[in-house]
Amino acid sequence: MTETPPFSFDARKFPTTPGVYLMKGTDDKVLYVGKAINLRNRLRSYFSTTGDGRAHIRFLLSRIRDIEVIVTDTDKEALILENTLIKKYRPRYNINLRDDKTYVSLRIDLREEFPGLQITRKVKKDGARYFGPYASSAAVRQTLKEIYRIFPLRHYPLQRCRKRGRPCLFHQIGQCSAPCHGLIDKEAYQRLVDGVIALLSGRESEVIAELKQRMQVASTALRFEEAARLRDQIRAIEATVERQKVVSTADRDQDVFGLHRDGGEVEVSILFIRRGKLTGHRSYNLEWRLDENELLASFLQEFYRRDLLIPDQILLPFLPETHQGISEWLREMRGRRVELLAPQRGVNREMVLMANRNAEESRRERGRRHENRLRLLETLQQRLQLRHLPRRIECFDISNFQGRQSVGSMAVIIDAEPAPQQYRRFRIRTIIGSDDFASLAEVLQRRLSRGRKDDDLPDCLLIDGGKGQLGRVREVVRTLGLEERLDLIGMAKSRVMANVRGKVVERSEERFFRPGRKNPVILRQGSAELFLLQRLRDEAHRFAIEYHRKLRGRASLHSRLEEIPGIGPARRKLLLKHFGSLKKIRSAGLAELEAVPGLPKELAARILKTLQEPREP
Repeated sequence: MTETPPFSFDARKFPTTPGVYLMKGTDDKVLYVGKAINLRNRLRSYFSTTGDGRAHIRFLLSRIRDIEVIVTDTDKEALILENTLIKKYRPRYNINLRDDKTYVSLRIDLREEFPGLQITRKVKKDGARYFGPYASSAAVRQTLKEIYRIFPLRHYPLQRCRKRGRPCLFHQIGQCSAPCHGLIDKEAYQRLVDGVIALLSGRESEVIAELKQRMQVASTALRFEEAARLRDQIRAIEATVERQKVVSTADRDQDVFGLHRDGGEVEVSILFIRRGKLTGHRSYNLEWRLDENELLASFLQEFYRRDLLIPDQILLPFLPETHQGISEWLREMRGRRVELLAPQRGVNREMVLMANRNAEESRRERGRRHENRLRLLETLQQRLQLRHLPRRIECFDISNFQGRQSVGSMAVIIDAEPAPQQYRRFRIRTIIGSDDFASLAEVLQRRLSRGRKDDDLPDCLLIDGGKGQLGRVREVVRTLGLEERLDLIGMAKSRVMANVRGKVVERSEERFFRPGRKNPVILRQGSAELFLLQRLRDEAHRFAIEYHRKLRGRASLHSRLEEIPGIGPARRKLLLKHFGSLKKIRSAGLAELEAVPGLPKELAARILKTLQEPREP
């Protein structure tokens, strides 16, 4: 098989119009997708005679075997097409923000009878109001906790609460007004909703002024308990607002971006300004594979295409050349105008500089953590006498129930930190019955064969087991010709030692086995190295059990649905599409089942009855 010759760039072959370019490697694999207002000029910048000084760009260019271009009429069309192609190909050299799940927002639908707050990770055009984003679920839970103390909205769906004989525990502790049991009328509840919206919108002064007026009226009418409750609400709001830093007098929502470059990496910091108050921030660490202009443009696209709230203004350290197309794209997604600004003076410029300082500090802190993790890995390498620094460690586990629904899991640690986005699940295909040794061999064969093909192999494999398991793994690794490439560790569980009377006296340490070494290695109790490997093993075990239970639950529910006359493959698919998950079908009430389009009411009642009946053993 002849090797594909290196790519020879000829600028005359490429148009000067807007469009998208796909850089491809061997086997026509897409390595990078980019856009440009002028395709020829953009591509020429990669292959200029002076070259790009960054090593990773040189590495990318050395792997290119072909460049395909797609011409568009406008730069906005190029931007939309680029987004589509990145989602399709997931190129290795494009920016990929992997912590989407850390962003949450609050949703309230004013069309409901008694509107309630919901935590959501997606902002949709569904007529509801959204507030956020919040950088973590912990932050939004704290916000909700304070809101419910001030404005006791309902916590659970009305239908669910009305089935209860009495109000929930939240009502008893004063954090729910219990509209489900008629303990508050619609007018009074609407005042609570208006207060919540004003508070989340940053209009605290309006809320406080109204509450003070109502407190005065209640006090004049000698309703002292009501006046005291309103006084406590005012104090709680004032205490909450006091903790928020005012950074701007502008009454608008802004996202402020800052950049800090350090060697081959870029730290991007975002400040979320809502109604002039700093409500949160987030930082990202990126490998600097693009020039500064294209990096910022690509980052903005990746960041805002993930169903986030889009603000009125986006403040940037500089404007990328495609900023007009990005602005139009954001306006279409939001439904209103979005300004992209690179302020040169005034308060907005100060906020950008503050974002830059945050990015610099975040990079410094990340560097300190990286050094500490590197020292930990070096210690682990020394203690276990590993040939390679274990920057990527993978651990595998097998789970089954009486030989059925056998699954495997792979948990991953990269640079001493868990990498959940790299976790993988495997359904055992070739092994029947309970044979953990053979199941593990199958999983490893599939993982390592694919890794060898894609040049994506770990430095070290951690196996939950002693010499027997380690020997079987070693056979698989040797068969694939990877024995010199991978380090292997067997981790045997601690044992409880008992005396002659049967009383427990002590628990032995975890033992670590290495190929070719007779005696196990014992890591010091409480050491960071031991904790790292224990955590990885526990993660693999947890991940395997979760997947196994999911498959068992799915099989159980499918079999229960199949028992119901009138439920065939089409209606099972309809139910799953309507509810979104098997778990939600099982927990649905009668009214929810009757609301499924195309499902007769008598069949909905039959489904509810069947799924709620205890299953015979």
